[in-house]
Amino acid sequence: MAQAAPNSPNLTERRSSFNRSLAEPRTLVNTGLTVLAVGLSVFAMFPLFSVLYMLLLKGAVSLKLSLFTELTPGAGMEGGGIGNAIVGTLVVVLVSTAIALPLGFMGAVYLAEYGGESKLATVARFCAKVLTGLPSILAGVFAYALVVVTTGSFSALAGGAAMAVLMVPTVMLTSESALRAVPSKMKMAAFGMGATRAQVVLRIVIPTAIPGILTGVMLALARALGETAPLLFTGLFSDYWFEGKLLEPIASLSVLIYNFAGSPFEHQVSLAWAASLVLVAFVLVINVVAQVATRRPEEH
Repeated sequence: MAQAAPNSPNLTERRSSFNRSLAEPRTLVNTGLTVLAVGLSVFAMFPLFSVLYMLLLKGAVSLKLSLFTELTPGAGMEGGGIGNAIVGTLVVVLVSTAIALPLGFMGAVYLAEYGGESKLATVARFCAKVLTGLPSILAGVFAYALVVVTTGSFSALAGGAAMAVLMVPTVMLTSESALRAVPSKMKMAAFGMGATRAQVVLRIVIPTAIPGILTGVMLALARALGETAPLLFTGLFSDYWFEGKLLEPIASLSVLIYNFAGSPFEHQVSLAWAASLVLVAFVLVINVVAQVATRRPEEH
């Protein structure tokens, strides 16, 4: 097939048409909006990178093995670490996950597959949406009245209950969205083969929706890791290692940062920066794991 010569009239007309299109108002507007979007995206990322830079600058200097293996020091004391706070944070998150995950997931299954648009489902969905905007300090007050007053002690269980209040609506709403996103054709095909509703939910809907469900769980975990106010009312703080007793006060990274950041002692302030860096690293790891776990293989 013959090609047009470099200076043929056809090619010249195309070039001039292309040059004219660059000067058209809609092309200029498109280019301007693209540049604006890129600029605003960079501006939006600036606070994140500035925070990370400050944490690395002030927190990395305290990173050493003893930071993760030793107890928190007392006021004015040198040495020590944040080992008990790291363990305590993980314990509180595990307790809150054990409470929130079954409640949120089973609620999502009901809303997506059984409740539909019934009055109960509508009220439950509305309450979950309201709870997503609940101030975290109110969750702490609720857990204080429910657990601390009942048991007579600040504890890891009370801290986990407070965090669970914040996690349940996130797990429920994101899981419901993931379950509803499963194509109806898959469910209809299973019904056509004689499967019951329970079999369809357990063998078709839930396995297909697992990536979306995991995303919601990871988002809820990330929020629970960074909350401080609920733990001030429930878990308080402890200068000792967690010994398996859920009804005793427990250390946590967020409360340690709160206590040490305003300390007049330089060593305690440096530990607060190091704890902040470790906490951000935890949240980052959770988000990376969520992205990897929910990534679907590309279909060719």
